[in-house]
Amino acid sequence: MATSVPTTPDDTANLADVLPSCLVALGAADDAWVRSHGLEARIALRPARSVVVVLVDGLGAGSLAARAGHARFLAASRKRLRSGFPTTTAAALSTLTTGRSPGTHGVVGYSGWNPDTGTVMNLLGGWDSEVPAGWLLAPTLFTEAAAHGIDPVVVGPARYRTSGMTANVLGGARYVAADAIAERVDAALAETATGRSLVYLYVPELDSIGHKSGWQSEKWTGALELLDGELARLDARVAPDVGVLVTADHGMLDVPPEANIAIDPDLLADVVGVAGDPRCRQLSVAPGTDVPALVEAWRTRYGKRAYVASRDEAVAAGWFGTVSDAVLPRIGDVVVVARGSWAFNDDRELDPRKDPKRMVGQHGALTDDEVGVPLRLAGAFAN
Repeated sequence: MATSVPTTPDDTANLADVLPSCLVALGAADDAWVRSHGLEARIALRPARSVVVVLVDGLGAGSLAARAGHARFLAASRKRLRSGFPTTTAAALSTLTTGRSPGTHGVVGYSGWNPDTGTVMNLLGGWDSEVPAGWLLAPTLFTEAAAHGIDPVVVGPARYRTSGMTANVLGGARYVAADAIAERVDAALAETATGRSLVYLYVPELDSIGHKSGWQSEKWTGALELLDGELARLDARVAPDVGVLVTADHGMLDVPPEANIAIDPDLLADVVGVAGDPRCRQLSVAPGTDVPALVEAWRTRYGKRAYVASRDEAVAAGWFGTVSDAVLPRIGDVVVVARGSWAFNDDRELDPRKDPKRMVGQHGALTDDEVGVPLRLAGAFAN
């Protein structure tokens, strides 16, 4: 039985547009340069001497709208972007910093299949020990900024300063460590006081709280209020010729305990690698496996709880953007994308006598809550 899977639009502004649009605003690039590099710059920005790009990990446009009374600065604009797919930090940040889709830059999920070793690698925290050199297949736009006389700066917590992911996905930028959100805002103000800078300010707090307690928790709302106040301060104190752009890598939704599914082990019998997030599973199978039959078995077992696609179907639907030949074998033979608030967990190695630990807030799939992220323009970019 033929089952259609949703397609993803390729004609709307998304995270890949952010840095190219900023380079245009900085006067470091023009439309001809953007086109010649195969990029898009679909966010209209006013000219600026320097730019601060604030990336709030885990802040969906939907959750921001639901808590608008607690975030008056951020919620003052209804503009939004598409995150891309999968809606997970490793893939989304790579899209932001390279201006390319996962199918081109090669970071296709939270974890991913290495076809050379036949293993699943952690693509968020595994860059120091698991991910081989050269895995990121596109240069960062921080490198391009430096080549055009712009000083690229990353402002983030000290714990990420020397990580392998920072060296790769944020490569080409100078790292300024600042742990508290207020300290990061102060650092961004200092870095843009003079000269020409492209500052990337990273805020991981909301995502961390959301995973543990859910975005609907009081703790998450409190962190949003704190962040909103600090970003309002950034807007008030930044120099008049400095643009501020605030967005997020993805949103999230809260998954209730009964929606966390333990995957039927029979459906994993021919699977040699389970990658991705519980809301976006990528399954690599043993040679000789009947992939269409496995896809149909998943569809029969889980019905409307997930979109299930073969790799060819997922690529044809545009899920990963344009996919290069080098990236194609990194994508699972079968891709399982949760619908609604479901999540799919591989519990085969867990102790059956203990309750499994699950995250409350989750992301990775194609719902509006996960894909839609805010776009707040301030400073020299304010309308």
